[in-house]
Amino acid sequence: MQLHTLHVPKGKKAKRIGRGGKRGTYSGRGIKGQKARSGRRIRPQMRDTLKKIPKKRGYRFTAFRAKPFGINLEILERHYAAGETVSLATLLEKGLLKKQGGKMPAVKILGNGEITKKFTIEGCDMSAAAREKVEKAGGNIAGTRNL
Repeated sequence: MQLHTLHVPKGKKAKRIGRGGKRGTYSGRGIKGQKARSGRRIRPQMRDTLKKIPKKRGYRFTAFRAKPFGINLEILERHYAAGETVSLATLLEKGLLKKQGGKMPAVKILGNGEITKKFTIEGCDMSAAAREKVEKAGGNIAGTRNL
């Protein structure tokens, strides 16, 4: 046995279509469309899923953070008596606040309106203007954050 006597067994070759011959103009691919093109490749399903997810843009992306529910001082002036405590529980009792999805939303006291009564405010975020007005009226602020 010598090298020139060896031969590779012939297997079935894949049909090479679209190169002239007797297959006509479309070469068995039909007319137009993704599957008629060369290099036809169907996009993986995972890529479609990834494309639907919103991209995070900018520094400290905060679009998914829940915004606090704003309540102005003029509303507290109308619904609360002097010396009462303003908290999430009392806001819920008076109907000024509703649970969202079974949870208590974050509340921020805003400085719109004038205040004459003394309140004790607990567990709510406050704007700087609201904090200033409550302290000026002689109110007490406990467990709040300036935002």
